[in-house]
Amino acid sequence: MLDIEGTTCPTSFVSDTLFPYADSHLEGFLNENRGNNEIQSLIDEAWHEWKADHDPSSKDLLSKAFRENSREIENICGYLQYLITIDRKSSALKDLQGRIWREGYEKGDISSSLYPETIEVLSKLKQQGYILAVYSSGSISAQKLLYRHTTNGDQTALFSHWFDTRTGNKKESKSYSDISTAMNIPVEKVMFISDSCAECNAAKKTGMSVLFSLREGNPEQDPRDHKAIKELWSLFDYLL
Repeated sequence: MLDIEGTTCPTSFVSDTLFPYADSHLEGFLNENRGNNEIQSLIDEAWHEWKADHDPSSKDLLSKAFRENSREIENICGYLQYLITIDRKSSALKDLQGRIWREGYEKGDISSSLYPETIEVLSKLKQQGYILAVYSSGSISAQKLLYRHTTNGDQTALFSHWFDTRTGNKKESKSYSDISTAMNIPVEKVMFISDSCAECNAAKKTGMSVLFSLREGNPEQDPRDHKAIKELWSLFDYLL
């Protein structure tokens, strides 16, 4: 089971391409789709999250929105763009980002970038009978878009399972237990690869094997007590 950002895809693609694209297109997308019931439901979910958000900056933004009585879309965009700047794992935001990125991919504005060995390694694992899964903070829709629109074509068939934060927080052990149950695979038979020590810790507590993705450019460069790999080819040294 693999994370995406910093594991199979450079963090720079997410931070320098995907996030800015969603940020710049967010207000236009919401205005164009405000009559869509699914989009309105996500806007409502974001409002609910905002009202329950105890972060001081979020509370200040909310007070300002009520004081100025400005447009709903403008207000919610301000909050969602703030969440982007602090990299908050909001399910409503992730879902909206995924829908914006879909338009970008389909227009040809975006083409995903993977680490050079990713496709070859994952293809070899699948050929050898391993079951591949994704667990990323990005929505499942966004995950599939990224693997569908690579410079080497559609790679979604490599994966049998997809999980995002609607399954659970990636830093909580219960999420990994729930994923193991959903895949119908004993936790001790699952290996999780991520560039986050907190995520590796949570998975390890359940009995999963874990590997820390130590890539140049990743925010975390200290694997602590986790075994580290610098490229996906090294996976074959640790397979269960």
